[in-house]
Amino acid sequence: MIRYFCIPCKATKSNGGRTRNLPSDNKEKWQAFKNYNKRDVETEMLIQERLIKFPVPKEIWNEYHLDQIINDRGIKVDMDFVRQAITMDEISNNSLMGVMKRLTGLENPNSVQQMKEWLSINGLETDSLGKKAVAELLEDAPYHLAKVLKLRQRLAKSSVKKYSAMENVVCSDFRARGMFQFYGANRTGRFAGRLVQLQNLPQNHMTDLKEARAVVKNGDYEILEMLYEDIPDTLSQLIRTAFIPDKGKKFIVADFSAIEARVLSWLAGETWRSQVFESGGDIYCASASQMFKVPVEKHGVNSDLRQKGKIAELALGYGGSVGALKAMGALDMGLLEGELKPLVNAWRGSNPNIVKFWWDVDRAVKKCVKEKRSQKTYGMEIHYISGMLFIVLPSGRRLSYVKPRIGENKFGGESVTYEGVGGTKKWERIESYGPKFVENIVQAISRDILMYAMKTLGTYRIVAHVHDEVIIEVDSRVSVESICRQMSRVPSWAPGLILNADGYECEFYKKD
Repeated sequence: MIRYFCIPCKATKSNGGRTRNLPSDNKEKWQAFKNYNKRDVETEMLIQERLIKFPVPKEIWNEYHLDQIINDRGIKVDMDFVRQAITMDEISNNSLMGVMKRLTGLENPNSVQQMKEWLSINGLETDSLGKKAVAELLEDAPYHLAKVLKLRQRLAKSSVKKYSAMENVVCSDFRARGMFQFYGANRTGRFAGRLVQLQNLPQNHMTDLKEARAVVKNGDYEILEMLYEDIPDTLSQLIRTAFIPDKGKKFIVADFSAIEARVLSWLAGETWRSQVFESGGDIYCASASQMFKVPVEKHGVNSDLRQKGKIAELALGYGGSVGALKAMGALDMGLLEGELKPLVNAWRGSNPNIVKFWWDVDRAVKKCVKEKRSQKTYGMEIHYISGMLFIVLPSGRRLSYVKPRIGENKFGGESVTYEGVGGTKKWERIESYGPKFVENIVQAISRDILMYAMKTLGTYRIVAHVHDEVIIEVDSRVSVESICRQMSRVPSWAPGLILNADGYECEFYKKD
């Protein structure tokens, strides 16, 4: 009914050539639609009635207003560059499709089913043509099949579709707006990306980014083809550069260094880690040194251990074990299966206060849910009020969990469950435990620190923000150092936290 009444329809002979369905066109449907809408309003009112005792704090409304200012300000898009990129992508796709058809004889080499059948006929069986599966197939595939698989990978590159997304959303003044959803992440309150999705742009590793960008903008496909073997990959790496400052301005891009690791260390009281941050040390080297009890330097003594320190830091901070290391690509990085469990043990042994923090939070949450009595732990308060579990962060903001109760986990032990939108994108009961609550807490505090920095930098023209990074449009007189200095200010509610922001200036958005 929403589609019938609220979306333009196609003019046909049977509907009299109309492009809109009005109430008079189907009175029975219209009455049902009105009844549905009344019920919808009643439901909204019931939700409001349930939530009236939990008003949104004024401070959160102020953050929302800042978010709306940034969303309304938008970020400029170089549409000449975008249109040329779309054209070059079409030429590249047509060329790749032609080569694939000649090599395979398939009508549509982009079809997963057709390609799997062709590979099977040629002696290569696979259940999937996903990126990881294809990478594994390429290790042993004969040359002629490997060539087809590599071409298909190029053809299937989806990130270049972001150029079309930019074309769809850009306003008449060439600025893209409304790309950030306030409180998009339910559990932590972090922002979510919308429309072009700045949160998951491909990284750029090209050394000649500026030159490649100029070739695309000039529309010179032959030069692009001559200089760059993989055109889809080149266009993918250039996506960020489509965002540009106004004429006479520049971008300053600044982000927090290892923000989650710093917050986790500060909360848990893991002082050796905070000392590394304070001295400007490399946390991956320091972690490896702590784990293996030997000095580790990035380009010096025992430098081969730094990679193990890095993978451990990225995978194990929130209770992860062997599975987390594998998911982070530990085996692809050269670690052996037998090394993984000792690596987990070494990291946990080096960070006893973090491990203790996980289970102290776990106990406090369980006790609060069981006894319906407030708990205090690590400078946070945990409350059970009217069927809701609240974790009050140091900033004063509250994380909310609906209808918490004690359940049983897959190991037969106790766990806390609550209702929310889960992995299926549906409302369901979700299981959690100490390390997972700690992950929520750390990411939520990291969000609060970013929000504090954005308010601190509020006099500047913030045009976008991505995870722990802000993109600011400024004139040539503003220095990177002054922006980073302001961004590194520690909120009054986080005494002892060590923050550091790094930044760079650029004439178009990029990853430094």
